[in-house]
Amino acid sequence: MGRNIVETIVGAIVLVVAGVFVFYAFAKTDRTGSGGYDLVAHFGRVDGLKRGADVTLSGVKVGTVTGIDLDSKTYQAVVHLAVAQGLQLPTDTNAKVVGESLLGGMIVVLEPGADKKMLTPGSEIANTQDAISLTELIAKFMFGGTGQK
Repeated sequence: MGRNIVETIVGAIVLVVAGVFVFYAFAKTDRTGSGGYDLVAHFGRVDGLKRGADVTLSGVKVGTVTGIDLDSKTYQAVVHLAVAQGLQLPTDTNAKVVGESLLGGMIVVLEPGADKKMLTPGSEIANTQDAISLTELIAKFMFGGTGQK
């Protein structure tokens, strides 16, 4: 009988500790609420960019990638971005898909322009720069990919 009580107490302690870890993980997760607004950008290629990837401005996370589709007419990748509500971006903002690090995934980097008009929810970022494939870059370096003689 005493052994069952000890096992029950130990099991309860394990469950409480597991619950604390779950609570801590959810508390520290960087979740963006529904307080943002959506933007769209078209890219020729988005190698390695995934839903949930960060959208940054000056190295600060200002949003996330909410979806990636393929435009069946232009065969371009259509990237949907959720950007923080208080952030106003000029219409000539540039969006680039870059590697977060050599080992990390891809992110979208925003570079604001100087236009006085601002993007509104649902607007399209017209100035985009595609992802650069690391293997193509290495091949150009190794085999002299300038193509000029």
